[in-house]
Amino acid sequence: MITNTAQPRASLHTLGCRLNQAETAVLGERLRQDGYRLVAFGEPTDLLVLNTCSVTEDAERTSRYLIRKTLKHSPNAFIAVTGCYAQTGPEGLKKQAGIDLIVGNQYKLDLPTFLPPSDRLQKHAAPVVHRTKTIAPEDFELPEYGTPDSTRAPLKIQDGCSTMCSFCLIPFARGRERSRLLDDLLREAELLAEQGVREVVLTGVNIGQYRQAGADLCTVIARLETIPGLERIRISSIEPTTVTDQLLELMASSSKLCPYLHIPLQSGDDGILAAMNRSYSAQDYVRLIERALHKIPDLGLGTDIMVGFPGEDEAAFGNTLKLATELPFAYFHVFPFSPRPGTAAVKLANPVAVTQMKKRTAILTSLSQAKRLASHDRHIGTTIPVLFEAGLHDGFALGTTANFLKVAVPSQSELTNQVHPVTITAASERWAVGHLATHHATTTTLQML
Repeated sequence: MITNTAQPRASLHTLGCRLNQAETAVLGERLRQDGYRLVAFGEPTDLLVLNTCSVTEDAERTSRYLIRKTLKHSPNAFIAVTGCYAQTGPEGLKKQAGIDLIVGNQYKLDLPTFLPPSDRLQKHAAPVVHRTKTIAPEDFELPEYGTPDSTRAPLKIQDGCSTMCSFCLIPFARGRERSRLLDDLLREAELLAEQGVREVVLTGVNIGQYRQAGADLCTVIARLETIPGLERIRISSIEPTTVTDQLLELMASSSKLCPYLHIPLQSGDDGILAAMNRSYSAQDYVRLIERALHKIPDLGLGTDIMVGFPGEDEAAFGNTLKLATELPFAYFHVFPFSPRPGTAAVKLANPVAVTQMKKRTAILTSLSQAKRLASHDRHIGTTIPVLFEAGLHDGFALGTTANFLKVAVPSQSELTNQVHPVTITAASERWAVGHLATHHATTTTLQML
């Protein structure tokens, strides 16, 4: 127990999506206001707040490992677990040694109120649990605004999902779709801009379903565009069925909305898509991408692909591989199917062998790496504005373009949160490499790439 006058230390760690990251930022700000000194995850601490993910079994396993790891260097640390794993798997978490507090998603942002006084943190014999089986469906506002730890700040606008894909726990973990009050999110965006943030990333579970008092996603973007100092608005992952022509037209004409879409495909086979309860066909997806590229030729395009879904035979995987090869993705994230208790997919026949799943994952991962290299290579010789992130990495400053090209520039100068034109001169799988266009070209090295 902490009984001295030293400022208590708090460490926060996030697993999973950008939405979790946005919520962790809120929790961190609240703990700072409550008198905690925030320390980096992995350093000795008095309090760990672990914001978990339950999308895959591996994510849950990682959560358990990180708790054990923290208790090795901070055996008396108070361990508070929140997020989707806390919502969907509290019974399992209660059995793990060292956890003191479990807070489901309904109460996630209230977590600091459930902690003992900061000068009297004491481990419990058994974890205290604050969780409801269901999550209130009302539109919401945030009790606090987080302090960004990046030049690209997440802005939560939506939560929950009503789609019920057969493989997904999110509707159980986060509840039904609901939207953040428009005035509330605009206030946070204004504060972020006043703090010097130049790019916000709109986050949520299903952001294309934003609906609040007559406003939709395009309304949100149009209002954000009027905020002085905010230079970029980026959309995080968005479902293909919610990408409207109005949104594409706005992206094509806007000077602030980034020409970038991450649209989950999941499978290129119609039979598998139907079994997943995805409400589009492979051809529907292709037509959407064609419309998007017609309106936005410089579009940065990413996707998610799942392999090993029950019933995925060689022909079905071949259809996915063909589509992934032919469509102009700059990259994709590959996820092996992970059976989630309580989802419809658990009951499906014809499971795919783990060895086959690993083989297909490796094939698609290799293709994604080739796609990323090709995307970087296509930009050689072009000059593009880059927003730089904090710090230097082996003598390189790192940043992103509006269409989400990752760029590395050799520099000894402080470029954090600055936008500079960069001429791309070389490419690797990880980065497009270049030099500041305002400087003379320098010899670059790919050692760090």
